[in-house]
Amino acid sequence: MHVTYRIVEHDGGWAYKVGDVFSETFASHEEARRAAERAAAEQRVGGETTDIEYEDSEGEWRVELAKGGDRPEADVEEG
Repeated sequence: MHVTYRIVEHDGGWAYKVGDVFSETFASHEEARRAAERAAAEQRVGGETTDIEYEDSEGEWRVELAKGGDRPEADVEEG
């Protein structure tokens, strides 16, 4: 899996965007870029292997094993 954080103009300032989701708005391009770099770095950090429970789109509850080392690659690009 690969996650790309794109720096874009948004809501009178700058934000980073993943897919169709925007971050909070930052006053400068540099602030948005630094925040995106932090978020991308956090994506790469593994955690514990644990069970997760969630409700799927049909209202059914599911339990899955989430592997702590199963992390996406992440980068930052200009939008």
